[in-house]
Amino acid sequence: MPRNRLSPEKWIDAGLDALAASGPAALAAEPLARRLGTTKGSFYWHFKDVPAFQSALIDTWRTRAVSSLAQAVAGSDSPDQRLRTLGRKVLQDRQEAALRIWALSSKDVAGMLSELDTERVTYISLLLRELGLGNRDFAVAMQATLAGLPHLPATKTQAQLAVFDTLVDTVLALSE
Repeated sequence: MPRNRLSPEKWIDAGLDALAASGPAALAAEPLARRLGTTKGSFYWHFKDVPAFQSALIDTWRTRAVSSLAQAVAGSDSPDQRLRTLGRKVLQDRQEAALRIWALSSKDVAGMLSELDTERVTYISLLLRELGLGNRDFAVAMQATLAGLPHLPATKTQAQLAVFDTLVDTVLALSE
């Protein structure tokens, strides 16, 4: 019976799922191989070592996050709806919450998230300017909310979405 070859992308996707489910300790060759039903040899065929894998995982997630950000902001909906869409995408991403926890012990992850946060603030600022709000601090507050809400105890995604929508509504009321 022919065996399906695992691509680097499948390893990275499995790593992102493992990160979201179990944290950064799950990002090692052996637990990932077990998760994928294969051997560590397959892992090392694609990646020099675990740090190289983790670097590829961080780069892949960042590329996907930036692409998702660009899509949310460039949509044809109204600026306030694009803000809400951006909020939903961020708050529904379990991987981002896990990355933010990992960032507490990883300079590489912390640096990547810092760059992404800066890009998000820029995009949120653009949307707010379309709504007549030029104060960049509103964008910073919205990004801080998106980064922090998943880490509040006992808040489910639906409640987080409602909180973000309330923040958007509050900011929009200031422009009236």
